Amino acid sequence: MTSETLAQAIERVGSPVELLRNQDWPSITFPIQAEFTNWRDEQRAWSQSVAIMDQSHHMTQLFLHGADLIPLLETISPNTFRTFRPGVAKQLISVNEDGFLIGDGILFYNSDGPEGIVLIGHHILIDWVRFNVEKAASAGKDVHQRLEANSNMREGDPTFFRYELQGPRADDVMEKLFGGPVPEVKFFHIADFEIAGKKVKALRHGMAGQPGFEFYGAYADGPAVLEAMLEAGDEFDVRRVGAKAYSSSPLESGWVPTPLPAIFDDDLAEYREWLPAARAGSIGGSLYSADIRDYYVTPFDIGLGRSVRFDHDFHGRAALERIAENPPRRKVTLLWNSEDVASVVRSQIEPGTPAKFLDFPKARYGFYQMDTVEQGGAQIGISTDAGYIACDQLYMSLATVDESIADGDVVDVVWGEDPISQKPQVDAHHRQVRIRATVAPAPYHDYARTAYRQNS
Repeated sequence: MTSETLAQAIERVGSPVELLRNQDWPSITFPIQAEFTNWRDEQRAWSQSVAIMDQSHHMTQLFLHGADLIPLLETISPNTFRTFRPGVAKQLISVNEDGFLIGDGILFYNSDGPEGIVLIGHHILIDWVRFNVEKAASAGKDVHQRLEANSNMREGDPTFFRYELQGPRADDVMEKLFGGPVPEVKFFHIADFEIAGKKVKALRHGMAGQPGFEFYGAYADGPAVLEAMLEAGDEFDVRRVGAKAYSSSPLESGWVPTPLPAIFDDDLAEYREWLPAARAGSIGGSLYSADIRDYYVTPFDIGLGRSVRFDHDFHGRAALERIAENPPRRKVTLLWNSEDVASVVRSQIEPGTPAKFLDFPKARYGFYQMDTVEQGGAQIGISTDAGYIACDQLYMSLATVDESIADGDVVDVVWGEDPISQKPQVDAHHRQVRIRATVAPAPYHDYARTAYRQNS
């Protein structure tokens, strides 16, 4: 990683769009085994039986504490903190001055002690929080932080193991683990348990639209807890989920993993002077505009509007209040036309210039995957995360589209780049194509949209 800041890199290249379209950003990899059985059956497990997902290694963690921490977070986040207390988690978001999203992550309130609050997720929001904590600390505020990079970028073990147990038989497995009924825990609340004689905490939620808990505790206790989970789940056809299948889970839960952060306007100029250019990521996809703001989204565009509360002052509040009155876009699932998907695959084994290669189970070649969505030749949205779900035998993507676009409408996803960017992650030899897609709700499955959130 060079010492060049994001501000310096933009000045050198002349445009944030050209910088991010051509920046060499390694393909996202999860530092766990790729497949334990095969990724198709591992995907099916979280919908049909029970799955264990190892989340110990791929996420960045920021440990936080201090008397001035919550007041600081209130100034940079639309989230409410009035009821935030030990035993509760929230999906933290932040926006720029014009109400566009910087990023999101999960904020765990484990205790009131040192490092009792932990922000977990991609580094995008975490870097913005780090910047603000660092500024506050230098101004004499009582705020403290410790960054723990993911296992690709860190020596030694992480602080916590994290195992997600989910699927329609997850409660059956937990009844065996606990020796009785699963305790009632509200959605996004944290409870204390004991598994295999080890103390663990558990967040009630689900990563792929199915019921479950995210168990975590001291990393050294992880092997014993995992062994107990596997033993309890054996009669319910438990599957460990590898990196390939895990990467596709947001498609079913409806969570957009990495929207492009709105950090390129005047209000974040100081932040760009602080942020290393190498942490800025890369843009992949057919969306091409000289104006970086055409890549921005609001919290309402991708289903994060539920996190917005106007009960306090925060950066971007005035703009977000205006947007909230009439959000221009909404989050949907796009179900890709099977004939068009097959045509893209077939082009790889026929003479001539092929379409942009379509990976299974995930089609993603930029940290921010952004493909144009059109109807009648006019752009009506942006397609983001895309991939294949074996249980439904469907290729799909998460997208944000104009409010005028209805469920059931047929739109086009423009697949492939024109002009083709210079980053090595994109095929230098391909042609752009259009893939028909049917608009559907997000999350796609009824369970994920209803019963899964009944305790929220």
